[in-house]
Amino acid sequence: MHPLLPSLAAAGLYASATLYQGVRLARRSLPNKRLLLLLGILALIAHGFSLIPQLLGPSGLTLHFFNASSLIAAAVIALTLLASCYMPVENLLLLLLPLSALTVLLAQFMPVGTLQGIDEEPGILAHILLSILAYGMLTIAMFQSLLLLLQDHQLKHKHPSGLTRNFPPLQTMESLLFSFLWAGWGLLSLSLVSGWLFLDDLFAQHLVHKTLLACLAWLVFSALLIGRHRLGWRGHTAIRWTLSGFCLLMLAYFGSKLVREFILHV
Repeated sequence: MHPLLPSLAAAGLYASATLYQGVRLARRSLPNKRLLLLLGILALIAHGFSLIPQLLGPSGLTLHFFNASSLIAAAVIALTLLASCYMPVENLLLLLLPLSALTVLLAQFMPVGTLQGIDEEPGILAHILLSILAYGMLTIAMFQSLLLLLQDHQLKHKHPSGLTRNFPPLQTMESLLFSFLWAGWGLLSLSLVSGWLFLDDLFAQHLVHKTLLACLAWLVFSALLIGRHRLGWRGHTAIRWTLSGFCLLMLAYFGSKLVREFILHV
Protein backbone atom coordinates (compact mmCIF):
# COMPACT_ATOMS: atom_id res chain seq x y z
CA MET A 1 0.00 0.00 0.00
CA HIS A 2 1.25 3.48 -0.89
CA PRO A 3 1.76 5.48 2.33
CA LEU A 4 -0.12 8.56 1.05
CA LEU A 5 -3.64 7.32 1.84
CA PRO A 6 -2.96 6.08 5.40
CA SER A 7 -0.86 9.22 6.07
CA LEU A 8 -3.75 11.48 5.13
CA ALA A 9 -6.19 9.29 7.08
CA ALA A 10 -3.97 9.39 10.17
CA ALA A 11 -3.53 13.16 9.98
CA GLY A 12 -7.29 13.63 9.52
CA LEU A 13 -8.13 11.40 12.48
CA TYR A 14 -5.55 13.08 14.69
CA ALA A 15 -6.98 16.47 13.73
CA SER A 16 -10.56 15.29 14.36
CA ALA A 17 -9.66 13.97 17.81
CA THR A 18 -7.87 17.23 18.63
CA LEU A 19 -10.85 19.31 17.49
CA TYR A 20 -13.31 17.19 19.46
CA GLN A 21 -11.26 17.34 22.64
CA GLY A 22 -10.51 21.05 22.26
CA VAL A 23 -14.17 21.99 21.72
CA ARG A 24 -15.32 19.98 24.73
CA LEU A 25 -12.66 21.47 26.97
CA ALA A 26 -13.42 24.99 25.72
CA ARG A 27 -17.01 24.40 26.84
CA ARG A 28 -15.66 23.25 30.23
CA SER A 29 -16.97 19.73 29.81
CA LEU A 30 -15.04 16.48 29.72
CA PRO A 31 -14.80 14.70 26.35
CA ASN A 32 -16.15 11.20 26.09
CA LYS A 33 -13.06 9.16 26.98
CA ARG A 34 -14.07 6.11 24.96
CA LEU A 35 -14.72 8.17 21.83
CA LEU A 36 -11.45 10.07 22.25
CA LEU A 37 -9.44 6.87 22.70
CA LEU A 38 -11.21 5.25 19.75
CA LEU A 39 -10.27 8.15 17.47
CA GLY A 40 -6.72 7.97 18.79
CA ILE A 41 -6.48 4.22 18.18
CA LEU A 42 -7.85 4.50 14.64
CA ALA A 43 -5.39 7.31 13.91
CA LEU A 44 -2.54 5.23 15.33
CA ILE A 45 -3.47 2.24 13.14
CA ALA A 46 -3.47 4.42 10.02
CA HIS A 47 -0.21 5.95 11.20
CA GLY A 48 1.30 2.47 11.47
CA PHE A 49 0.27 1.56 7.92
CA SER A 50 1.89 4.74 6.62
CA LEU A 51 5.13 3.98 8.47
CA ILE A 52 5.68 0.43 7.20
CA PRO A 53 6.67 1.31 3.59
CA GLN A 54 8.53 4.41 4.77
CA LEU A 55 10.72 2.49 7.21
CA LEU A 56 11.32 -0.75 5.32
CA GLY A 57 13.37 0.20 2.27
CA PRO A 58 15.38 -2.02 -0.10
CA SER A 59 18.62 -1.23 1.79
CA GLY A 60 17.19 -2.12 5.19
CA LEU A 61 15.60 -0.09 7.96
CA THR A 62 15.56 3.59 6.90
CA LEU A 63 15.30 5.99 9.82
CA HIS A 64 15.56 9.31 8.05
CA PHE A 65 14.94 12.49 10.03
CA PHE A 66 11.25 12.85 9.19
CA ASN A 67 10.15 9.22 9.26
CA ALA A 68 12.10 8.75 12.51
CA SER A 69 10.14 11.71 13.91
CA SER A 70 6.92 10.08 12.72
CA LEU A 71 7.90 6.75 14.30
CA ILE A 72 8.65 8.39 17.65
CA ALA A 73 5.35 10.31 17.49
CA ALA A 74 3.51 7.01 16.93
CA ALA A 75 5.31 5.50 19.94
CA VAL A 76 4.38 8.52 22.07
CA ILE A 77 0.71 8.25 21.09
CA ALA A 78 0.68 4.49 21.74
CA LEU A 79 2.23 4.93 25.18
CA THR A 80 -0.17 7.75 26.07
CA LEU A 81 -3.24 5.80 24.93
CA LEU A 82 -2.08 2.81 26.95
CA ALA A 83 -1.42 4.98 30.01
CA SER A 84 -4.87 6.57 29.62
CA CYS A 85 -6.46 3.21 30.40
CA TYR A 86 -4.95 3.31 33.90
CA MET A 87 -4.12 6.96 34.67
CA PRO A 88 -5.82 10.34 34.08
CA VAL A 89 -3.49 11.54 31.30
CA GLU A 90 -5.96 12.19 28.47
CA ASN A 91 -5.20 15.92 28.61
CA LEU A 92 -1.77 15.16 27.18
CA LEU A 93 -3.47 14.12 23.95
CA LEU A 94 -4.52 17.71 23.28
CA LEU A 95 -0.82 18.52 22.77
CA LEU A 96 0.35 15.23 21.32
CA LEU A 97 -2.34 14.58 18.69
CA PRO A 98 -1.70 17.69 16.54
CA LEU A 99 2.06 17.13 16.83
CA SER A 100 1.59 13.58 15.55
CA ALA A 101 -0.53 14.81 12.65
CA LEU A 102 2.27 17.19 11.70
CA THR A 103 4.96 14.47 11.80
CA VAL A 104 2.83 12.14 9.64
CA LEU A 105 2.49 14.82 6.95
CA LEU A 106 6.17 15.82 7.12
CA ALA A 107 7.25 12.19 6.75
CA GLN A 108 5.04 11.87 3.69
CA PHE A 109 5.81 15.11 1.85
CA MET A 110 9.27 16.31 2.94
CA PRO A 111 12.43 15.19 1.12
CA VAL A 112 14.62 12.59 2.81
CA GLY A 113 18.23 13.05 3.81
CA THR A 114 21.28 11.01 2.86
CA LEU A 115 21.20 8.45 5.66
CA GLN A 116 21.81 4.87 4.51
CA GLY A 117 19.79 1.85 5.56
CA ILE A 118 20.45 0.30 8.97
CA ASP A 119 21.68 -3.26 9.37
CA GLU A 120 18.76 -5.21 10.83
CA GLU A 121 20.72 -7.31 13.33
CA PRO A 122 18.71 -8.23 16.45
CA GLY A 123 21.01 -6.33 18.81
CA ILE A 124 20.84 -3.15 16.71
CA LEU A 125 17.06 -3.41 16.41
CA ALA A 126 16.75 -3.89 20.18
CA HIS A 127 18.86 -0.76 20.74
CA ILE A 128 16.70 1.23 18.31
CA LEU A 129 13.47 0.02 19.94
CA LEU A 130 14.70 0.89 23.43
CA SER A 131 15.86 4.32 22.23
CA ILE A 132 12.48 5.07 20.65
CA LEU A 133 10.57 3.93 23.75
CA ALA A 134 12.86 5.96 26.01
CA TYR A 135 12.49 9.07 23.89
CA GLY A 136 8.73 8.53 23.71
CA MET A 137 8.32 8.13 27.47
CA LEU A 138 10.48 11.17 28.23
CA THR A 139 8.56 13.18 25.62
CA ILE A 140 5.39 12.40 27.55
CA ALA A 141 7.15 13.48 30.75
CA MET A 142 8.16 16.75 29.07
CA PHE A 143 4.59 17.54 28.00
CA GLN A 144 3.32 16.51 31.43
CA SER A 145 5.75 19.01 32.98
CA LEU A 146 4.40 21.75 30.69
CA LEU A 147 0.83 20.98 31.76
CA LEU A 148 1.97 20.97 35.39
CA LEU A 149 3.60 24.38 34.86
CA LEU A 150 0.40 25.74 33.30
CA GLN A 151 -1.76 24.35 36.10
CA ASP A 152 0.53 25.73 38.80
CA HIS A 153 0.62 29.16 37.17
CA GLN A 154 -3.15 29.40 36.80
CA LEU A 155 -3.83 28.17 40.32
CA LYS A 156 -1.44 30.75 41.77
CA HIS A 157 -3.11 33.54 39.78
CA LYS A 158 -6.60 32.13 40.43
CA HIS A 159 -7.55 32.11 36.75
CA PRO A 160 -8.11 28.44 35.85
CA SER A 161 -9.02 27.91 32.21
CA GLY A 162 -11.39 25.34 30.76
CA LEU A 163 -8.42 23.05 30.22
CA THR A 164 -6.94 23.19 33.71
CA ARG A 165 -10.36 22.90 35.39
CA ASN A 166 -10.42 19.32 34.13
CA PHE A 167 -6.93 18.46 35.36
CA PRO A 168 -6.41 16.07 38.27
CA PRO A 169 -5.16 17.68 41.51
CA LEU A 170 -1.69 19.22 41.41
CA GLN A 171 -0.20 16.46 43.57
CA THR A 172 -1.58 13.80 41.21
CA MET A 173 -0.16 15.63 38.19
CA GLU A 174 3.24 15.74 39.86
CA SER A 175 3.10 12.04 40.75
CA LEU A 176 2.28 11.24 37.12
CA LEU A 177 5.27 13.30 35.99
CA PHE A 178 7.68 11.31 38.15
CA SER A 179 6.10 8.02 37.08
CA PHE A 180 6.88 8.91 33.46
CA LEU A 181 10.37 10.10 34.44
CA TRP A 182 11.20 6.83 36.22
CA ALA A 183 9.96 4.77 33.28
CA GLY A 184 11.80 6.96 30.76
CA TRP A 185 15.02 6.91 32.80
CA GLY A 186 14.91 3.11 33.00
CA LEU A 187 14.39 2.77 29.23
CA LEU A 188 17.13 5.32 28.52
CA SER A 189 19.51 3.35 30.77
CA LEU A 190 18.75 0.16 28.84
CA SER A 191 19.17 2.01 25.56
CA LEU A 192 22.63 3.27 26.52
CA VAL A 193 23.71 -0.17 27.73
CA SER A 194 22.46 -1.85 24.53
CA GLY A 195 24.28 0.76 22.44
CA TRP A 196 27.51 0.04 24.29
CA LEU A 197 27.02 -3.70 23.71
CA PHE A 198 25.96 -3.74 20.06
CA LEU A 199 27.46 -0.68 18.34
CA ASP A 200 30.98 -1.49 17.19
CA ASP A 201 32.62 1.91 16.83
CA LEU A 202 30.84 5.07 17.97
CA PHE A 203 33.40 7.36 16.32
CA ALA A 204 33.38 5.57 12.96
CA GLN A 205 29.57 5.63 12.89
CA HIS A 206 29.38 9.39 13.64
CA LEU A 207 27.54 8.65 16.86
CA VAL A 208 29.89 10.15 19.42
CA HIS A 209 28.03 13.46 19.78
CA LYS A 210 24.69 11.68 20.05
CA THR A 211 26.08 9.34 22.70
CA LEU A 212 27.67 12.12 24.76
CA LEU A 213 24.49 14.22 24.74
CA ALA A 214 22.36 11.17 25.62
CA CYS A 215 24.71 10.42 28.54
CA LEU A 216 24.43 14.04 29.72
CA ALA A 217 20.63 13.75 29.53
CA TRP A 218 20.82 10.52 31.54
CA LEU A 219 22.87 12.33 34.21
CA VAL A 220 20.35 15.19 34.36
CA PHE A 221 17.39 12.82 34.80
CA SER A 222 19.37 10.79 37.35
CA ALA A 223 20.11 13.95 39.36
CA LEU A 224 16.43 14.91 39.23
CA LEU A 225 15.25 11.54 40.48
CA ILE A 226 17.87 11.50 43.26
CA GLY A 227 16.86 15.05 44.21
CA ARG A 228 13.23 13.99 44.33
CA HIS A 229 14.01 10.96 46.52
CA ARG A 230 16.44 12.59 48.93
CA LEU A 231 15.60 16.30 48.88
CA GLY A 232 11.93 16.26 47.93
CA TRP A 233 12.38 18.27 44.73
CA ARG A 234 9.07 19.25 43.17
CA GLY A 235 7.26 22.06 41.39
CA HIS A 236 9.34 24.44 39.29
CA THR A 237 12.61 22.70 40.23
CA ALA A 238 11.37 19.39 38.83
CA ILE A 239 9.98 21.09 35.74
CA ARG A 240 13.26 22.89 34.96
CA TRP A 241 15.31 19.71 35.32
CA THR A 242 12.83 17.77 33.17
CA LEU A 243 12.95 20.34 30.38
CA SER A 244 16.76 20.56 30.57
CA GLY A 245 17.15 16.79 30.27
CA PHE A 246 14.68 16.61 27.42
CA CYS A 247 16.44 19.40 25.49
CA LEU A 248 19.72 17.47 25.74
CA LEU A 249 17.97 14.31 24.55
CA MET A 250 16.35 16.16 21.65
CA LEU A 251 19.73 17.55 20.60
CA ALA A 252 21.24 14.06 20.92
CA TYR A 253 18.75 12.50 18.54
CA PHE A 254 17.17 15.09 16.27
CA GLY A 255 20.03 17.59 16.38
CA SER A 256 22.60 15.00 15.32
CA LYS A 257 20.31 13.55 12.62
CA LEU A 258 19.55 16.99 11.22
CA VAL A 259 23.23 17.92 10.97
CA ARG A 260 24.27 14.55 9.54
CA GLU A 261 21.55 14.22 6.92
CA PHE A 262 21.02 17.79 5.72
CA ILE A 263 24.32 19.57 6.44
CA LEU A 264 27.16 17.03 6.48
CA HIS A 265 25.37 14.49 4.21
CA VAL A 266 26.89 11.51 6.01
